Amino acid sequence: MSAPCLLLEDVTRIHGEGATSVPALAGVSLSVHPGELVAVMGPSGSGKSTLLNLAGGLDRATSGRVVIEGQEINSLTPRELAALRRRHVGFVFQDYNLIPALTAAENVALPLELDGQRVRAARRSAVESLELMGLADLVDRYPDQLSGGQQQRVAFARALVGGRRLVLADEPTGALDTHTGEEVLRVLRERCDAGTGGLLVTHEARHAAWADRVVFLRDGIVVDTTGDPSDAEDLLETEQVR
Repeated sequence: MSAPCLLLEDVTRIHGEGATSVPALAGVSLSVHPGELVAVMGPSGSGKSTLLNLAGGLDRATSGRVVIEGQEINSLTPRELAALRRRHVGFVFQDYNLIPALTAAENVALPLELDGQRVRAARRSAVESLELMGLADLVDRYPDQLSGGQQQRVAFARALVGGRRLVLADEPTGALDTHTGEEVLRVLRERCDAGTGGLLVTHEARHAAWADRVVFLRDGIVVDTTGDPSDAEDLLETEQVR
């Protein structure tokens, strides 16, 4: 098997200090390989979003190792970490994080331009990614001219543009209707089948069914893992009754 594009080893994240400290993750280990989609499930407050932020280098682990594309992120300078995220990591946030003053195409093209790509080439790649998301007619619309579901698909297009090797998605179908959500997950699944590694946080067992493996978090600890996504519903129900 090829080297993982994402590796977390015994990762702990504690918010605050002393008597007011709150552990968000406690000794979590997880790997995502190229071509693999891993789903993370768990109740609210279980540490799913914290895990995703650490996996994307948006936050630093209190202890343990986070390795992206063979680079341990704690050893990187802020500039090196920013470059790593631009080139290799696509992130789909729950609240989209689109820039209001930029069109859909400009939002998607921005990380490519920041990495030195010419404006015309970056726009071409952005339009192709938006077309993949079914937004061919909306490339020059601003975020406030788009519905919540359309904004989420723009965010997905931005995460996938440029052939990134790792895509992290935090409840990416929350603003989408059932049909559109399934189509977006199909695109993510196809990208993973083509060699990208994917980490998907979801509350929905039917969305986890698109994954190769499901990891279940509770109170910041990995409590179970299943290699059969069809077992995710049973796993979820088991944890809910504990």
